[in-house]
Amino acid sequence: MSLEISPAARDVLSAWCDHLRALDGAAENTLAAYGRDVTGFLAFMAAHRGGPMGLADIGRLATSDMRAWLASERLRGTAARSVARRLSAVKSFIRWLSEREGFDPTAVLSTRAPKFRKPLPRPLAKDAAKELIDAVSIQHTTPWIAARDVAVVTVLYGCGLRISEGLGLTGADAPLPESLRIKGKGGKERVVPVLPIARQAVDRYVRACPFDLVPDAPLFRGARGGGLSPTLVSGVVARARMQLGLPSTTTPHALRHSFATHLLEAGGDLRAIQELLGHASLSTTQAYTAVDTAHLMATYSKAHPHGR
Repeated sequence: MSLEISPAARDVLSAWCDHLRALDGAAENTLAAYGRDVTGFLAFMAAHRGGPMGLADIGRLATSDMRAWLASERLRGTAARSVARRLSAVKSFIRWLSEREGFDPTAVLSTRAPKFRKPLPRPLAKDAAKELIDAVSIQHTTPWIAARDVAVVTVLYGCGLRISEGLGLTGADAPLPESLRIKGKGGKERVVPVLPIARQAVDRYVRACPFDLVPDAPLFRGARGGGLSPTLVSGVVARARMQLGLPSTTTPHALRHSFATHLLEAGGDLRAIQELLGHASLSTTQAYTAVDTAHLMATYSKAHPHGR
């Protein structure tokens, strides 16, 4: 397909990749994917417009051309997410080229990507959540690190926290109280209850931790005493997941979904769960749960004043 692109277009495509490599530090795999996406786009335009795409032709792309390309991608069965990624690469290239060549890129840049729903991590069954925590406890041979890992995972699941919120706890939060005041997205504060099992797990970690957990420093520490990284927590969960044969969707964030689902399954009030999770809308909370529709509606009807 690249044979349909003029030498000048191939040259500027190469120059764009060099630009991304030098200024943005893009990985080689990423650059290769971008190159394929833009090459495929220009090859389609060459066939669509009946001739190789030179720089002047690229500068004259119209809204109708973009619609034809999107329609072609749909007919080929390309997933909406992949089309959105390709369009993003095309826009980046056209934006850079328009600044270099001085043409109006509005027709390309105003093209909207197809909508797609980002998949949410699937919640764990109650038994699987317990087994995961047990498996986490044997992932490290150093006792205090094993206790730390169990404490982190138990707090994420038992309080429904985002990983950034859990790792944002400080020495001042230990021992954990019966409820925590959490500052979430957008600086919005909420109060979440702390289960006894989470308090006990943190107590065991604090007793074993070799570092001085001062009030204004992170509660959960790395092996050298610095703050614990989200990547390390994700790795611990991944190893435990593989040991148990759980799906790849079993991540630290999936524990938050599990918290919401298990509360709702137990008859929890949907709006109360919304508050515990710190969601702005009830629809977001519903998306986080995996109970069947009948159970959801029964719980909602029971909780809603008009359903009584």
